[in-house]
Amino acid sequence: MGTLKRHGCRRTWSLLFFAILMLHSLAIYLFTRGFLLTRTELDVHSHQDDHTGIGPGCSSWPPPAVDRLVIVVLDALRFDFVAPSTFFQEKQPWMDKLKVLQKLAADEKTSARIFKALADPPTTSLQRLKALTTGGLPTFIDVGNSFGAPAIAEDNIMHQFIKNGKRVVMMGDDTWIQLYPDHFNKSYPYPSFNVKDLDTVDNGVIEHLLPSLRKTDWDVLIAHFLGVDHAGHIFGVDSTPMIQKLEQYNQILEDVIDMLKSLSTPGGPHENTLLLVMGDHGQTLNGDHGGGTAEEVETSLFAWSPKTPPNDVLSVLGKSSCNVDLHGKEVCVSTMQQLDFAVTVAALLGIPFPFGSIGRVNQELYALSAGTWDYRNDCTKQNDLVAWMQRYAEALCVNCWQVKRYIDLYSASSVIGFRVEDLNHVADLYSKAQANWSSVLRSTCPSETGSQDELKESVNKEHTSSALRLQIDAYSDFLESFAKLARSAWTEFDLWLMGIGLSLMILSVSTQACMLMKLNTFNQTSDKEIASSSFTPKIFFAFALVAIRAASFLSNSYILAEGRVGHFLLATSCIANVWHSATKGTFVIEEFAFLLLNILIRFGIEFGMSKQISGAIVSNDHPVSIICGLFGSSFCSDLMEIFPIISLTLLVCIILKCLSFAVSQRFLKYFVMSGSILSYTFIAIHWASESSLFSHAIAIREIGISLAPRLVYAIGGLSLVISLLYRLFGSADRLKVNERITSLSTAMLCSWSPTILLLLGRQGPFVALICMTIAWCIIKLQQKHQREFKLDREIYVADYISVTQWSLLAVCLFYLTGHWCTFDGLRYGAAFIGFDHFQIIRQGLLLSIDTFGVSHILPVFSLPFIAICWHNSASKNNKVKDAAFNSLIQVLLIYGLITSTTTTLTIICVTIQRRHLMVWGLFAPKYVFDAIGLLLTDLLVVMASLYYS
Repeated sequence: MGTLKRHGCRRTWSLLFFAILMLHSLAIYLFTRGFLLTRTELDVHSHQDDHTGIGPGCSSWPPPAVDRLVIVVLDALRFDFVAPSTFFQEKQPWMDKLKVLQKLAADEKTSARIFKALADPPTTSLQRLKALTTGGLPTFIDVGNSFGAPAIAEDNIMHQFIKNGKRVVMMGDDTWIQLYPDHFNKSYPYPSFNVKDLDTVDNGVIEHLLPSLRKTDWDVLIAHFLGVDHAGHIFGVDSTPMIQKLEQYNQILEDVIDMLKSLSTPGGPHENTLLLVMGDHGQTLNGDHGGGTAEEVETSLFAWSPKTPPNDVLSVLGKSSCNVDLHGKEVCVSTMQQLDFAVTVAALLGIPFPFGSIGRVNQELYALSAGTWDYRNDCTKQNDLVAWMQRYAEALCVNCWQVKRYIDLYSASSVIGFRVEDLNHVADLYSKAQANWSSVLRSTCPSETGSQDELKESVNKEHTSSALRLQIDAYSDFLESFAKLARSAWTEFDLWLMGIGLSLMILSVSTQACMLMKLNTFNQTSDKEIASSSFTPKIFFAFALVAIRAASFLSNSYILAEGRVGHFLLATSCIANVWHSATKGTFVIEEFAFLLLNILIRFGIEFGMSKQISGAIVSNDHPVSIICGLFGSSFCSDLMEIFPIISLTLLVCIILKCLSFAVSQRFLKYFVMSGSILSYTFIAIHWASESSLFSHAIAIREIGISLAPRLVYAIGGLSLVISLLYRLFGSADRLKVNERITSLSTAMLCSWSPTILLLLGRQGPFVALICMTIAWCIIKLQQKHQREFKLDREIYVADYISVTQWSLLAVCLFYLTGHWCTFDGLRYGAAFIGFDHFQIIRQGLLLSIDTFGVSHILPVFSLPFIAICWHNSASKNNKVKDAAFNSLIQVLLIYGLITSTTTTLTIICVTIQRRHLMVWGLFAPKYVFDAIGLLLTDLLVVMASLYYS
């Protein structure tokens, strides 16, 4: 009867943990719905015969100005890849590699131009392609679709191409096929998610690009290269593979331009073709993208027309940003918003603008097409510039009408919509622009009758030019005002939902705190005064550590330095332990080891494992540069090859030694030992196959690179199954409570560790050694703490500082292993270890294990070592079993409370900073990572309470 009662009590705790998980899920769901709003996508499309309400002077869509369009997308094309190095303060090795584009921009100023194209975050490839083709603004929450691109239903230029008889050929990144499955007359897609593969997609594009240019069975050609993006992810910007890729692209573009020139003679297929070479987003020096930093949002667009416009185009292009290149020739650079791309392309090809497009027909890109200059007014002889300005004003007139009808329908259809004051403001701008346009038309064509001489007298060219400039400015003001309004309105927040979500999080934290206080009272049935007097200062100190870390989230600088903040607090707790021991004269070796390992963690975060320097860019005064300068670069490279092998060997010896003592059940012990030996052997084979040692042994390399990781995953999965079966069917009565929990915990950790270590790469063994040693120090110091206060072995009050240190260690390990709380900090390469092809569930699972393995999975499943450290000689007495289980529940509660407290403070900080400049680039990703981390921690706590009970 007592046994059933105890089992019922333990199941009650698991149900309580599950209830906390559900409460957190509801709170995060509601807050997310209020914070990460999505705009309403209208299933409405523009049509060629749409004329209602356009107004006089622009009664139809703009006529086509180009016959064919070639779009070459170089994924992750930074602005400084294209612009001459003289535009930047310091020349870098990756600059001036696309020489053919710079040469054209310098030699053919009237037909070639370099643009700095500004993207709207998030800067993931799928969101950028969606924005480029729809002309709309992607929302932050859309970033979750980057791994599974849904077909786009919203109106877009691809749909308009097909609907208006344009034949489209695509080659390269298969994301286009996922977004537009039925929009291509011909397509040559190649898999895009294997970031380790720099050449498959590019070689496929090269194979089809030049032959396609010779053919006449297409009107729009899209060639999407991926090598630069993948080289950045794997090697960084300042790397040999990146420079080689840029040089390869330069040769390809040179061949493309030569081909277009040779076929652009009068009557040739490319007589009136426009070439666009562009990036979809930029990338950081580490090769990452997804956020909103200048490096990520600044990309390039190069436009060139084989058919040269008149010299008057220079009056339109202007010289706002010009400089001489390395050859002394002047090169000018313009700036445009990527938001303008879709509507500008539509205007050039003479197709209806996408219904949801809110961009503006870009003046300079529109002028580069010679076809836009083939225009004369019906009732006056105008020079080329004035005629072009009127044609451009007419295009803007249709542009504004399209945006205005989108505003009206969106406001009527959307739940959120726009504020009445804002709608009145943009409506007023539109009305004034349209009224002004009527007067401009009267001034340019005042009468349908009269002699030519009378018209010459009545039309003043200068007056006409000035009036058209004012009209263009009026239309531009309207379009820019609405674009600004849309950027702000689609980041409006539902404060009610956010408030309810935050209230539920506060309620959860309060509930967990009350549960913990009740459990503490239950465990302090004797020696209550001693326990209370000793633990109260420690509780306050632990609370202070958590509060300081959580409060730091208010500053974007501290979020960027979160790894350092976590380490500082961990080191502070260690120094406090040393000071406490020094005052009592009870200093032990574990405290010294803990202090020394904190220095190593700081070195790891600062000098080479964190994302902050995971690229190749390290300043000359950086300690890594100083060390390599003293011992030589060859020493550093040799050390990076040898050190992982030494660390792995030492790690395996320690694990086998621990297994021989920790696991009592013979079958489980030998199975886990065998699985561990095999797993780490396969990891060593995998690393060896990646080195130059087996560069000529193709069969060995294939086995090591592909088969070995899969065997590690399989052994880990089988070990998990065996551990669960042992938990379900193993005899619990034959073992002491500490032996049983130790066996279960060790088996669980040994099942997860090889997979996590493999995904971490060669830094894995070193990180694992640091983690194990610090964990050992924390456990030994916990035992010392229990002995100091002479607590009964059957009475347990968890050391809050030890659990807080465990939590801070998890934070440090997250940053120590090169992770970062931004989407561009995800280590996508880890998802493809052992695999070449993308499968969303498989790669998503591997990426999740890599991201949260050392910071969530291992720390939670190793918490029992803190809980049972004081029960290391306990018997099978039921009272002691209950005390051990209460210890475990107490530790799990404290750890969960720490995680939920920091997440709650993150939510508060995000709420306060929701109008901050870095809200989408920094605060929102931080919230997403912390929210996912909290739910994962809650889930693992539920599993741990069931598994170890």
